[in-house]
Amino acid sequence: MPDSNTTDFTNPSTFILLGVPGLEAAQVWISIPFCTMYVIAVLGNFIILFIVKTEPSLHGPMYYFLCMLAVTDLVLCTCTIPKMLSIFWFNSREIDFSACLTQMFFIHCFFATESGIFMAMAFDRYVAICDPLRHSTTLRNPVVAKIGLAVTLRGSMLALPCPLLARQWPYCRSNIIPHTCCEHIAVVNLACADIRISSYYGLTVANLVICLDMFFIAVSYTQILRAIFSLPTKDARLKTFGTCGSHLCAILAFYIPGLFSVLTYRFGHHVALHFHVLFANMCLLVPPMLNPIIFGVRSKQIRARLLRLFTHKGT
Repeated sequence: MPDSNTTDFTNPSTFILLGVPGLEAAQVWISIPFCTMYVIAVLGNFIILFIVKTEPSLHGPMYYFLCMLAVTDLVLCTCTIPKMLSIFWFNSREIDFSACLTQMFFIHCFFATESGIFMAMAFDRYVAICDPLRHSTTLRNPVVAKIGLAVTLRGSMLALPCPLLARQWPYCRSNIIPHTCCEHIAVVNLACADIRISSYYGLTVANLVICLDMFFIAVSYTQILRAIFSLPTKDARLKTFGTCGSHLCAILAFYIPGLFSVLTYRFGHHVALHFHVLFANMCLLVPPMLNPIIFGVRSKQIRARLLRLFTHKGT
């Protein structure tokens, strides 16, 4: 009887997610920090959404963008981490072909969406600091909603070709994916066809999203820094720059690992495969975990509302 994993097929009914190649014996232990980070990410982002919803003073552009970021983070980590934990804990490695392509779409769509939200938040800070008198009129609620819709549509349009291209390739080598999720290149590498279109498209989109969004963020912060250094006193400069601190920390936590992951996956051919897999999962989980902590700690309004919430419950 032929091996089911190497039988010729064009579109397999299921893929097998291997997990972390080479570290199968340690996967239960690896699951502990990932599960902890996932719980923190889910609780933290739901708390952010609850606080902004229930506190009228936070109903403004900055916090609306923060809510969009929280929803994006919840989707980004939830579309991958539960399946990864089921592999580690229950050896549930099978994933339906269509479900695999759907997961691929969500990963790349919401990664691009999160990058777009950071760019929108940079624009919000630019208007608030460089043109504060027009902030409330420039970023009215309908405008904020349109920006959110635009970055989501952009992410969807950029991510959609990935599963569509992956669906058309014949898979006659194996249906075993050496990963914890249906990452684009990990899937199409199994195809017995010329996948250069998929490879080049994935690399181009990843670099385009990261580099283009980082460029616009850098332009915004160049203007912000010029405005800050033109302020008359040191206290005023520090206070104004402090309003951007949480955003800058979140940007660094998102873009530096993301860019490093893209470059090592494409060009780091001598890097161990288990490092690629673990680092890719960290890129999808660490920013969703850190963002609510960063914005919660550095935002006086969120911190005060959270303290009132727990104080009220304590009494």
